[in-house]
Parts: sequence; C-alpha cells; structure tokens
Amino acid sequence: MGFISYIKDEIQVVRERDPAIKSNMEVLLYPSFKVVLHYRVAHKLYLKKHYFLARWVSQRAVRKTGIEIHPGATIGKGLFIDHGSGVIIGETAILGNNVTLYQGVTLGGTGKEQGKRHPTLEDNVMVSAGAKILGSFTIGENSKIGAGSVVLEEVPPNCTVVGVPGRIVRMGEKRIPRTDMDHVHLPDPVLQDIRELQNDNIRLHGELLEMEKRLKELTEASKREKGG
Repeated sequence: MGFISYIKDEIQVVRERDPAIKSNMEVLLYPSFKVVLHYRVAHKLYLKKHYFLARWVSQRAVRKTGIEIHPGATIGKGLFIDHGSGVIIGETAILGNNVTLYQGVTLGGTGKEQGKRHPTLEDNVMVSAGAKILGSFTIGENSKIGAGSVVLEEVPPNCTVVGVPGRIVRMGEKRIPRTDMDHVHLPDPVLQDIRELQNDNIRLHGELLEMEKRLKELTEASKREKGG
C-alpha cells in the first residue's frame, strides 16, 4: 500500500468512528492518527532490530499524544483510539483489524510471564474506557469489554465482559462493535442482583407483616375463647 493510500485509510478510520470530526484536516490533529503513524514507523525499525531508534520514535509519540504503544506490538488495519490519553499497549500484544480502544485502556502483562506476555485482541474488539486486560490470552472477535473492567482470562468471540474481575454477561450476540460504537449500554449483573435482592426484601417484609397480623388475630381469638 502506498503512503498516500495509507493516510487516506487512516483518515477514514477516524471519521467513521468519531462523529466529532468535521473534516479530513481535523483528523491530522487527532491523537489516534498521530500515534498510529508513529507506531508504523517504529514497528518497521523494531523488526529490523533497530531497537533504540524504534523506542525513540515511539517515545516521541507518547510525549505528543499520551498514548504508549510498544514498537514490538503487532497491530492490524483500522486501529482506532478514541481520545487516547493513558492508553498502553505492551510489547507482545497482538491486535487484529478494526480494534477500538478508549482512553485509559491497558493491554499489559502480569509481570510473571516470559515470551508472549500481553493479550491478543481479534478483529472488531472494543475495549471501553479504563479497562485493563492483563496477561497472555485471547479476546475473541466482535467482543466488548466494559468500562473499568479488569480482564484476566480468555474471552470467546461475540461476548460482552464487565466487572472486576471481568465476567461474561452476554454471549453469542454477533454485533460488530465498531459499527454501533455503544460502550455504555452494557448489562450490569451486580445492579441486577441488587434489584432482585431489594424485590425479595420487599416481598419478605410484606409476608412478615401479614404473618404478624394473622398471629395477632389468632392470639386475640384465643383470649376471647378463654374469657368466654
């Protein structure tokens, strides 16, 4: 792919997934656009074992954008990082095509592993703001990771994960996250459990009042019988 064609594709990625962008020229100021261009250069240097130069290029991108992508990471086409500040992508991370990351996302290691230490995200994965994916495992294609989640184990394709630690709350729904870009209206199993407990408490309270009323009636009837 020629350089001009590559630039056009990257501009299209940003405009497709961020409604705030009003023109192609505005894309040139976008952190995601800048950091991906720097990453592509740094990654080529890394593959040629020019490690110092690769890190120098990537660190320049960090200072400009607040996004840290290790030059050793493997990233497919169409990566989109919305806002981006605080995003970290580790050296052995692998990202498929059309992955979407929001601010504060970490694709990191656990500090215990050798070799492949960072996660693999397959095509069309969306990781919401502040989520952490830690370790060498795979997030299946079309999956969504909810905001603030901490994911420590593999996720099958077409799943939604929320919570700390991350739990699968929806499975088998074949929606492509990059198309709908909804990272807010996700299931909340904890809230659902709390509401069920509240409903149970109201029901049990009502039953207890009814039992107390019935017991009082029986007691009064018993007293009347003894008095008669």
